[in-house]
Amino acid sequence: MASATEKSVAGADKVQEISKKMSHSLSEKDLSSKHLMASLTDDKECNDDVDKALNSLSEGLIQKCVVDLDREGSRADESGKHVVSPAENPALAPEKAKKTVRLQSSDNCANEDAMKVPFLKPSPSVGTNLQNFELIMSPGNKTNGSTVNSETGSMMDEAWEKLKKSFVYFKGKPVGTLAALDPSAEALNYNQVFVRDFVPTGLACLMREPMEPAIVKNFLLKTLHLQGWEKRIDNFTLGKGVMPASFKVLYDSHQRKETLVADFGGSAIGRVAPVDSGFWWIILLRSYTKCTGDHTLADLPEVQRGMMLILNLCLSDGFDTFPTLLCADGCSMIDRRMGIYGYPIEIQALFFLALRCARQMLRPEHGGKELIERIHKRITALSYHIQTYYWLDFTQLNNIYRYKTEEYSHTAVNKFNVIPDSIPEWLFDFMPLRGGYLIGNVSPARMDFRWFLVGNCIAILSCLATPAQATAIMDLIEEQWDNLIGEMPLKIVYPALDGHQWRIVTGCDPKNIRWSYHNGGSWPVLLWLLTAACVKSGRPQIAKRAIELMEQRISKDGWPEYYDGKNGRYVGKQARKYQTWSIAGYLVAKMMIEDPTRLHIISLEEDKNLAKPKLTRSVSWSS
Repeated sequence: MASATEKSVAGADKVQEISKKMSHSLSEKDLSSKHLMASLTDDKECNDDVDKALNSLSEGLIQKCVVDLDREGSRADESGKHVVSPAENPALAPEKAKKTVRLQSSDNCANEDAMKVPFLKPSPSVGTNLQNFELIMSPGNKTNGSTVNSETGSMMDEAWEKLKKSFVYFKGKPVGTLAALDPSAEALNYNQVFVRDFVPTGLACLMREPMEPAIVKNFLLKTLHLQGWEKRIDNFTLGKGVMPASFKVLYDSHQRKETLVADFGGSAIGRVAPVDSGFWWIILLRSYTKCTGDHTLADLPEVQRGMMLILNLCLSDGFDTFPTLLCADGCSMIDRRMGIYGYPIEIQALFFLALRCARQMLRPEHGGKELIERIHKRITALSYHIQTYYWLDFTQLNNIYRYKTEEYSHTAVNKFNVIPDSIPEWLFDFMPLRGGYLIGNVSPARMDFRWFLVGNCIAILSCLATPAQATAIMDLIEEQWDNLIGEMPLKIVYPALDGHQWRIVTGCDPKNIRWSYHNGGSWPVLLWLLTAACVKSGRPQIAKRAIELMEQRISKDGWPEYYDGKNGRYVGKQARKYQTWSIAGYLVAKMMIEDPTRLHIISLEEDKNLAKPKLTRSVSWSS
């Protein structure tokens, strides 16, 4: 049997033999290597990169040869005696391949694509560690559908858990959800149940499998009970139909019982009654009826009376020359001074949707028939007014730009005497050739050209916007993605008020500074409205993109109320964490995008009996 020394010499000979074979395999490409290197000599930086990359390849090939030699030696020496390998004795290893060796043959573990390696500069966001690249590209580590579903599934589980913790109970029954559960901030009024805030929670409970309708029913009945209370602010009594903005449950330790305390606007920042609360209540009642198939709740005499009281407030005769509803500033989700007084699109769209929902649920007896007729007339007039005078696209913007003023006859084109010089400069760049939207407000000599997401999405869901207009609204969102969606969905209003305009309109409101809160802030709760509007318009890909964007951060950020910044990059300066409707809005959006049939819970079909305005504007771009 050969000695260890003899085997070491044999091993060295083997290495030399492999080196000769490697050199022979490279000879065919040696000429092309020289030409390649000649072309690179003028670029020192690139040449250095080539040297480093090819040295690495050469070393890897030699290492492979050494490993192969070790394996052969192990197989040859069955007696178990130790064989000295070049790895253990560096003196026996061949010299490093010289830098003139630039290309490896396909027989030696490398291919022609190796030539391209030196020319690829790594992205700063990825880094230079090729192990990360291999980890991403490895078939066993791909982010496939199951992985994504697992991650989003755990996020939904977290959302449901947080939502359950926000439930408010009255006498052992769930009656609503707290506005937020942020342990790091003062409660203020975030420990109350807000009517508008509960709507996405109610929809989530109705969409869930198995359904949880009890909390929705209890909420509807408790708020209806509060509607019957006497509502006084100072020495003035509010209308009977006004719904509360919020309520909370108090425990009387002396009498050992729970009581409800309601706020009808007297404790709000602006001391304004919530016009939208009654509309949301009717809309949620219709969703409950549609989802459960239980008409007994809507048919209750007290529920019928509650609907009538709300509608009588809105349909009463007055001095109005328009079918739109006159409102004060701060009467809706934007509950602070933001210049939405007059006829804001959010209230008009909610008004229209509530009228259509109520018409489905009202019974003809006990005065219901007359009210249904009034509803039908108002719906017809309101739809024409909004579709005609609130719609703005490229062609209509050009028309307004060329308006004449001081027209007194019935043939006037500029019916509201809008001064063309009042068109803001930002609008000319914002308006794409393809797309359009319903502007924020229309009143005598005033058009609020700002974009309001809630009003436009509700207009789509209620069919207040025509199908062509709904398509154009989706086109606008795609065209202005960075402005309207940004890094965290979604802008409640665009653009933000700034400078002198901010001081005049908001009264120097420190909470509504530029790109914050209601003044251009980004609100995650609005995701459910966008998703519903996208599904109804046949553009679910827009909603999916927004959902994926939100999933990257919102859970890590603690489910905040809103985000600040032009792109929604920063958690809001005064935003509460674990905001309930941010959580519920995400759940509704996810469930709706996974099963679009759930859309019927909140959406209405087009009313074929309504007269459509003759639109001669750029909605034709979408055809």
